[in-house]
Amino acid sequence: MARARLKFPRGFLWGTATSSHQVEGQNTHNDWHTWQEEGQIQNDDKPGLACDWWGGRWKEDFDRAAESGQNAHRMSIEWSRVQPTPDRWDEDALDHYREMIRGLTIRGMTPVVTLHHFTNPKWIAKKGGWENRETIQHFVPYVEKVVEALSDYVKHWCTINEPNVYATLAYLFGDFPPGKQDLGSLFKVMTNLVRGHAAAYHAIHRVQKESRAGMAVNYRGMAPARKWHPLDQFMAWFQSKMYNDFFPNAAHSGRLTFPYKIIRLPEAKGTQDFLGINYYTQELISFSLQHRQELFAHRHFDPHSKLSTTGFIAHEPQGLFQALKWGIQYGIPLMVTENGIEDPEDEIRPQYIAEHIYQLWQGINYNWPIKGYFHWTLVDNFEWERGWSQRFGLWDLDLESQARTRRKSADLYQEICRTNELTSGMVESYAPQSLERLFPG
Repeated sequence: MARARLKFPRGFLWGTATSSHQVEGQNTHNDWHTWQEEGQIQNDDKPGLACDWWGGRWKEDFDRAAESGQNAHRMSIEWSRVQPTPDRWDEDALDHYREMIRGLTIRGMTPVVTLHHFTNPKWIAKKGGWENRETIQHFVPYVEKVVEALSDYVKHWCTINEPNVYATLAYLFGDFPPGKQDLGSLFKVMTNLVRGHAAAYHAIHRVQKESRAGMAVNYRGMAPARKWHPLDQFMAWFQSKMYNDFFPNAAHSGRLTFPYKIIRLPEAKGTQDFLGINYYTQELISFSLQHRQELFAHRHFDPHSKLSTTGFIAHEPQGLFQALKWGIQYGIPLMVTENGIEDPEDEIRPQYIAEHIYQLWQGINYNWPIKGYFHWTLVDNFEWERGWSQRFGLWDLDLESQARTRRKSADLYQEICRTNELTSGMVESYAPQSLERLFPG
């Protein structure tokens, strides 16, 4: 067959994404530490050293990323390290983060920094967390402190990572701290997260006028399980409206649309310079009276889909194209801020990477304003309530020795990053089962 090359725009950002609590280790000042000590993690797992980034192993991992052709990295700042108590700023922690960020720029990598990635200081949690509107008043000084400290090196900021995931898992399903299952708390938290995002956006621009700020939203494709069934159609529409649309719509229009009312927050209108899209999978939705806690929606994967090792993710690459198509409605630049699959044997990941990046290229080919792609993740890390049961890394992590072992998917991603393209030769070498689908003939 003829060789084909799918070129990406000059200056396109290629990187991996991480978050502080998942990679740093030895983090004892946030609500997730309490949650872990209470035995709320699968298999009673604990992060321990995690990837030992707080101990300095970020240096070798950043070397791996840079040597693999990555020109960007998305990471987060741990609020509880910077402000372990209400009346104390830890300048040593800020210096540590400054050293890390500077380490990225020295390696020729653009930092994209997230200010809130699921964790809260213990003292914030004791005050009611994001149920308490006062949290916003504490969040803003933290944002200002971090932006002032890192503004020499950082121009791209994510205010809050996946507010839809955080609110749903912490206040509807009870999988994240504080482990609530209460609709009233859920809607209150959703409102305060929008307020927090808007306040952070304005604070970032006060400190650093040339900055670019936005949120990263988890987009989960949802389709009616029975296309002909009106209740399935309604539930898929409603679930997508509340889960996918709520936060970016609020940041775009200043309107918070709940099932029972609309709240207007003028200060939230236009508070996105870019939209981060975290896409992993899509699912089918059917109406079910038995799934009351899930708001009468039974969510499941297409039985024909290829599933990840634990069945957590279905390989549905066309869903990324739909996520990007959905994102262009906001008229701002887009970045794929997370995309990946848990796969310890690295059997599905090369195919997952190739087919998702093909869909990414399709969007760029439509001239959509897509500026970067961040694979989740660089090295295996602590996956929240699922502990160490899932492995998302391009590099395998041995928890005992802290040794990293390169997976073959890292080789594929390296070729893509170094050449700024996806070719039929790459697919043939690393994901031959995808060749005919991506490059027919």
